[in-house]
Amino acid sequence: MSAAPTHVQGHVQDILGIGFGPSNLALAVAVEEHNRRCGEDERLDASFLERKPEFGWHRGMLIEGTTMQVSFLKDLVTMREPASDFSFLSYLKDKDRLVDFINHKTMFPTRVEYHDYLEWAAGRLDHLVQYDAEVIDVRPVQDGEVFEVLVRHGSGQVTASRARNIVIAVGLEASLPAGAELGDHVWHNLELMHRVGELRDSDPQRFTVIGAGQSAAEVTDYLHRTFTGAEVCSVFSRYGHTPADDSPFANRIFDPDAVDHFYTAPGGVKQLLMDYHRNTNYSVVDLELIEELYARAYQEKVRGEERLRMLNASRVVDVRATGEGVAVTVEFLPTGERTVLDSDVLVYATGCRPGDPGRFLGRTWEECLRDGDGQVQVDRDYRVRTTDGVRGGVYFQGGTEHTHGITSSLLSNGAVRAGDIRESILRYRSAPEPAVHADYALTGDRA
Repeated sequence: MSAAPTHVQGHVQDILGIGFGPSNLALAVAVEEHNRRCGEDERLDASFLERKPEFGWHRGMLIEGTTMQVSFLKDLVTMREPASDFSFLSYLKDKDRLVDFINHKTMFPTRVEYHDYLEWAAGRLDHLVQYDAEVIDVRPVQDGEVFEVLVRHGSGQVTASRARNIVIAVGLEASLPAGAELGDHVWHNLELMHRVGELRDSDPQRFTVIGAGQSAAEVTDYLHRTFTGAEVCSVFSRYGHTPADDSPFANRIFDPDAVDHFYTAPGGVKQLLMDYHRNTNYSVVDLELIEELYARAYQEKVRGEERLRMLNASRVVDVRATGEGVAVTVEFLPTGERTVLDSDVLVYATGCRPGDPGRFLGRTWEECLRDGDGQVQVDRDYRVRTTDGVRGGVYFQGGTEHTHGITSSLLSNGAVRAGDIRESILRYRSAPEPAVHADYALTGDRA
């Protein structure tokens, strides 16, 4: 963080977004739409920084045939602006596939197609983004009203940009069990499609997949279909995969109104709601995929050729490299019996966790206020509460489950969340020190 910038940009922008995945892409769309319909003096001057060399969203899990678990109507804009030309339907029209998609009779496009939609939208906003640009420090300047952001580019050059508002949307990163280490034969599922090509010319005999959620089931399904001579062992501690609850009433937890309800609820109620509805999003699998895997395992049993092995009620107790692969020791929980699986590849499909915003905010991270539990205090408009030394806006897209609930960073609420942040920035710009309204104040036992 001590790198000296070779160029300092004197111009101060309204918004500088850190990260350019779906969340900040939705914000870029919201800014673009605002600028189209307002006068020159009311425009928002915004740009975004992305450390990847190009736009990409979980490319390592773009398994052919896998579908989204979110309706296409919860795209970048529709929940906020149904008539927007950045909608998924506008994308289909532009690609000359609208009629074909309608005939397909589905609300859930494939993940590959949805990624293409996101790329299409990002390409239209390419003028707002710097790729291959990694943020290394964010520091308040000008009495805390402005942030100076140091950026290291792919060339090694360090530059500095200035903005009145910073919007952090750094996405998710791989979550691994304690002590787990990735390597040549140990992968996380986020790497799958990047690394599976390494095995095309080999003859793998066994894969071991750890995890109980949707990603684990998809990886198991993909490896079993792709490597038809290999055994695939799926290891999880439950007796069976838990179906995702996507019933209409349960799905109300993803509604924009549910964010208001969650935000104003007491801390105990917040925890109850998270516990009640974890099975809508965490460690759960689409019922159709569960039934497909079960049917496949059953038919193999009928034929006496069992390649798909579901090691349920089990856990991994040891992983040891063997040179040509990895030895995975699995314990069957009811009896304590242990089995060693000599595997060509072990895939941890153990989920993701929010990226650490402190890694990007640098010294500004120290200015963010915490509550009694050590959690960052966040207003309803996703603006982080800061010390008096910071008067500019710091906004989080993600990392706010403790205040905003399950949709903190999910696609389900991305369009509305982006609109909330845009309107908050506009409101603060017109009245730099507005009164804190009741519906935007922290309430309950986190106040």
